[in-house]
Amino acid sequence: MLPEVGSRKLNTVTTSDLQHLVDRWQAEGQSASTIRNSIKPLQAIYRRARSRDGITVNPTHDLELPAARAKEVEIVAPEVAAQLLDAAPAADRALWATALYAGLRYGELRALRWGAVDLAGGTIRVQESWDPKEGAIAPKTRTSRRTTPLPGLLRDHLLDHKLNADDDAADALVFGIDGRPFQAAVVYRRADKTWKDAGLGRMRLHQARHTYASFMIAAGVNAKALSTFMGHSSIKVTFDLYGHLMPGTEAEAASMLDRFLAVQISHTRELVRQGSPPGSEL
Repeated sequence: MLPEVGSRKLNTVTTSDLQHLVDRWQAEGQSASTIRNSIKPLQAIYRRARSRDGITVNPTHDLELPAARAKEVEIVAPEVAAQLLDAAPAADRALWATALYAGLRYGELRALRWGAVDLAGGTIRVQESWDPKEGAIAPKTRTSRRTTPLPGLLRDHLLDHKLNADDDAADALVFGIDGRPFQAAVVYRRADKTWKDAGLGRMRLHQARHTYASFMIAAGVNAKALSTFMGHSSIKVTFDLYGHLMPGTEAEAASMLDRFLAVQISHTRELVRQGSPPGSEL
């Protein structure tokens, strides 16, 4: 790290600078734990500098770091997600639905405004995040600013939520209270009580985001598109986090190839039988 940023003043280093560094380390094959351990001292330096030396921005705060172990990615099955959502407090149901079916980060959920939600067009534009001290801020990286698809199931929840909202102006927070974003601790306390009463387990917003990724993979969304929808800094981050969920064993690959070849060969033979040369239908 020293050759890249060691000679620079603290207030000149940006999140983008550090993210490029992290991405390069990943590309070089460094393990997730090694990368995290390399960044930790810098995180401590910036925390101290912000509290004592007047540094206003901490570029380590929103870094997209690789998961240390795949087992840290906790997901729930679609039917379990539906049960948790149905049993969630009515006031928070749209929030949980947005985390589960759009995959927004915690800060992005807190900063989401109605003007960024296109119910008719079926998209959500991620334009802001929320910092506990600074309030609304730009998304964590360039790729975090994105447009995500809004499935019909989520649209219904957001439409109901908007009809019951005290303020649905374009600049109003979708999940705000008196102009301030929701607090996770409050949302978790309410949800845990209703889920316990219903005899269910519990879930957290970061798990809902991971679950969204698993749904998209199971639905057949390709890795590049998923990386874009998740706002990852690179597709490698997506593979590091969710590669174990993607189809890719030797048996699966062989089966997929067999199916493809069988269809194509059968189609070509049928054309020949009918007297049409292959490619004549193009």
